[in-house]
Amino acid sequence: MNDQTPDRYVTFMGLDCDGKATKMMGILAVHMATSQSRWVGYFQQKLEERARMGNDDLHFIGSQINALHAFFEELDDAEGLALLEHLEEHCC
Repeated sequence: MNDQTPDRYVTFMGLDCDGKATKMMGILAVHMATSQSRWVGYFQQKLEERARMGNDDLHFIGSQINALHAFFEELDDAEGLALLEHLEEHCC
């Protein structure tokens, strides 16, 4: 990013929203690779759409809060749910 491009996440300074979003996407990738859940196909489609649209991790997470919550709840992933809640409360 150059000095002329405003940081659209400037209000999130000090919260490391980008780093936490990257961590969330890693958790999602692991679950998608190891789960037989119906959510896997859904997220594959949404990730393909995300790539075509050029959206970042935080935008994807914000757009998929409810689906991510349902998926992590189905998998009984307390860590994933806690991180998702943090991102929703502080970053989205």
